[in-house]
Amino acid sequence: MTRATANLLAGLPASPQADERVDILARTPQARIERIVSTGQASPPGFWYDQTWDEWVVLLTGAALLRLIDEPEPRRLAPGDHLMIPAHRRHRVEWTSPDEPTVWLAVHLAPAGQPSTSTESPS
Repeated sequence: MTRATANLLAGLPASPQADERVDILARTPQARIERIVSTGQASPPGFWYDQTWDEWVVLLTGAALLRLIDEPEPRRLAPGDHLMIPAHRRHRVEWTSPDEPTVWLAVHLAPAGQPSTSTESPS
């Protein structure tokens, strides 16, 4: 059986888009893996993500400012930078580069202690 090989940096937009692009690459009851492509987008004013799952995120291309609610300044992310955001740690995207695609790889994981048969899987 032949399997197709995909590239995380293929099919990137040549110009800024109105919305971020989110591609789900894999999904199980315990995890979801996404490629997110930002072209200048940021979280809406006053909006904070408050997720029920853990999220490990790595920046593959571009640049971003990621704000965690309990830190005084946003973190400047460059290619290769990654971090784990525990469930319910509020965070937001303050800025992404408008000059080139910012490509994120996000892995959403059921938090430790959450049963793998939970009906609330990362989705």
